[in-house]
Amino acid sequence: MAEKQKYTKEGYQKLIEEYEYLTKQKREEVKTAIAEARSFGDLSENSEYDEARNEQAKVEARIKELEELIQNAEVSNEEDVEEDVIGLGSFVKLLSNGREVEYSIVGSNEANPFENKISDMSVIGKSLLGKRAGDDVAVITNAGQVTIKVLDVSRAK
Repeated sequence: MAEKQKYTKEGYQKLIEEYEYLTKQKREEVKTAIAEARSFGDLSENSEYDEARNEQAKVEARIKELEELIQNAEVSNEEDVEEDVIGLGSFVKLLSNGREVEYSIVGSNEANPFENKISDMSVIGKSLLGKRAGDDVAVITNAGQVTIKVLDVSRAK
């Protein structure tokens, strides 16, 4: 049995939307591309057919992956945590090394540093869980200990 993975409501909804897109729209597009490629004749030398079949394999693999992710998803109930306490789904403003930074705390499958989304299982994410605005948090990183000041905590509206 696969391990449960935590998701914010937003992250879980994105999984559902991608699954619905792939099963209802993309599958049909690929099916049409395969049928069109078949009409070109000899399949042994038909690169369009090969490409369409490869795309079909990718789509079906992703659908299977999404089914497993959805089945094993544990959606956080953000209302169970006080609004001013850092938990899954929190937006935090921090002061680190004299710079203000903002992050969203998300499940590990949702983490994306380019969107300032950090995992609740990361070193910083774990250290922040349960903290409030005004708290100083000592985080042990590869570069040594860093102290982070929590400036603000809020939830998605």
